[in-house]
Amino acid sequence: MQCQTVLPGTECTFMSKNGCVFPGGSCQNIVEDCEGCEKIVESSIGKVCSVYPAPAKKWANGICNFATHAKIEIKVEDVKVNPLKASKKASGGKKK
Repeated sequence: MQCQTVLPGTECTFMSKNGCVFPGGSCQNIVEDCEGCEKIVESSIGKVCSVYPAPAKKWANGICNFATHAKIEIKVEDVKVNPLKASKKASGGKKK
């Protein structure tokens, strides 16, 4: 259904015939961590996320999975491989 509270005319999964079913009755403003994200839209109450109505909850446990401006750093550690086991694995373990 389309939003009737904060972003009128925008498709919203939290709207029902009885109004917004999200706790609090509407979307919440973005948090500081959201600044720079492409999913921020201007609404009647200020800046809100176009994807999730409670941005503070998305940032509570780390990086928001919808954030377009945050990059996740993946640390790759060098794995030591036993050369004997590697050669056995490469040969397929076949006996002659």
